[in-house]
Amino acid sequence: MYLRRITVNNFKNIREAAADFSPKLNCITGMNGSGKTNLLDAIYYLSMSKSYFSNQDLYTINHESDNTSVTGDYYREDGTSEKIALSLNREGDKCVRRNGKNYQRLSDHIGLIPIVMVSPYDTCLINESGEERRKFLNAIISQTDREYLRRVQNYNHLLAQRNKLLKGNVLHMELLETLSERLSYNAAYIYDARKKFIENFVPHVDKYYSQISGGGESTGIEYKSDLDRGSMETLLSTSMERDRLLKYTSSGIHRDDLNFTMDGNPIRKVGSQGQQKSFLISLKLAQYSIFRELHGKSPVLLLDDVFDKLDMNRVEFLLNLVSSDYFGQIFITDSNKVRIGEILEKIDGDSKYLEVSGGLIL
Repeated sequence: MYLRRITVNNFKNIREAAADFSPKLNCITGMNGSGKTNLLDAIYYLSMSKSYFSNQDLYTINHESDNTSVTGDYYREDGTSEKIALSLNREGDKCVRRNGKNYQRLSDHIGLIPIVMVSPYDTCLINESGEERRKFLNAIISQTDREYLRRVQNYNHLLAQRNKLLKGNVLHMELLETLSERLSYNAAYIYDARKKFIENFVPHVDKYYSQISGGGESTGIEYKSDLDRGSMETLLSTSMERDRLLKYTSSGIHRDDLNFTMDGNPIRKVGSQGQQKSFLISLKLAQYSIFRELHGKSPVLLLDDVFDKLDMNRVEFLLNLVSSDYFGQIFITDSNKVRIGEILEKIDGDSKYLEVSGGLIL
């Protein structure tokens, strides 16, 4: 399935715009701050019903407007179509419609239009806290496993309730035990899903990194969880007194993390900017492959400013890779018009060039 046309109103700096796209390659150029990244974010919003860059929906609304809307017309290879329309106002009312019908739950939409985005923002996966890497895991797995998404939502709700109870002046032990049991039930599913995903994911990352980098160094990913030491139920039981003193839940899958390494050392310490970017691109291409394996359909691939900090050999290889028949619809942004022109000249097949300036699609 590919995005044929998008209509955007008051989404960040894009006040009013519409564009038609190629089912294969779409190159978007413009100065920094012109709105080309916001256009990709609007496309991502149609798939995930949230921004790639923030969990705060209100940040997507243009500061001079009270609401925003994005509509996408999608087509499948068999000729059937899907119309997705998303609207949001400053009161927090969000609506996602599929072919004119509202979803009862927004989570039911996740996975209909799989999507993968590569962005300079992804450096947070290497440099920031484990929360960013957990978000990464959740975004991937939830597109292929709706039960996983439901369990994560339940777990986070129960965790907030348990922490609130621990902060209270009076501790209701019966309620605390009930919350702990329900946390354990959801944690077991999440832990198993994450562990199985990483086992399948790592070989894909290794393959892509080796191809992009030329095989000069090896990378590694290790899944770390408190549940490696035992069940969630056991962890909560043994940490009860500690949790009461700290007034929050100190153990659980909400502390899970991924260790990224290069030749056995933390990649954030030993990897150059080019090596780190190559690794991050490999993560996302591996995500793409996982989707194709599980569902037999190609996600939309968004490559935002992907060529910066890559040497020409890596740029050339990446272009040859994503232009192969293995990949479906691709969006590439770059502030360098000359480079975009060279890309279009080298790649055969259906393609389209767009320029964005001041929130307008030219």
